Amino acid sequence: MDLILWRHAEAQDHPDAAEGLPGDRLDLARRLTPRGEKQAARMAAWLDRQLPEGARVWSSPAARCEQTVMALGRRYKLSEAIAPEASAEALLDLVQWPAGRSPVLVVGHQPTLGQVVARLLGFTEDDCSVKKGALWWLRHRERAGVGETVVVTVQTPEML
Repeated sequence: MDLILWRHAEAQDHPDAAEGLPGDRLDLARRLTPRGEKQAARMAAWLDRQLPEGARVWSSPAARCEQTVMALGRRYKLSEAIAPEASAEALLDLVQWPAGRSPVLVVGHQPTLGQVVARLLGFTEDDCSVKKGALWWLRHRERAGVGETVVVTVQTPEML
């Protein structure tokens, strides 16, 4: 199974930085900056060439994630399982890791995406930094009866 974790591109700051919370109404409404729109378009163009047609695509319901995934031009579904502050376990349950048959693309947030990366790669830390607009492509495979996670690629919009 392939799992592609794409962090939303650069977004506007929370309008109530002093009192706002991740996942509140104002946070969910945050949109991409002009730079973020360019990041999303650049990554989407690369990803569209790599992603198989049958891949399932999931997005957080946050506006910045929807804008990011819309740059890809493919059908997608929204899920609260990848909303801000969602758990790594909720994301992995949603995509049916590692038993899923088709590749899955998830557009979401930190720290959830970084927690998934750290967990699947067996990092000693609980979290891994995932840059805005970047993606991690992970693959589950069996070798000699043992499951392992392989990093296929890590891409940032600036490197494309």
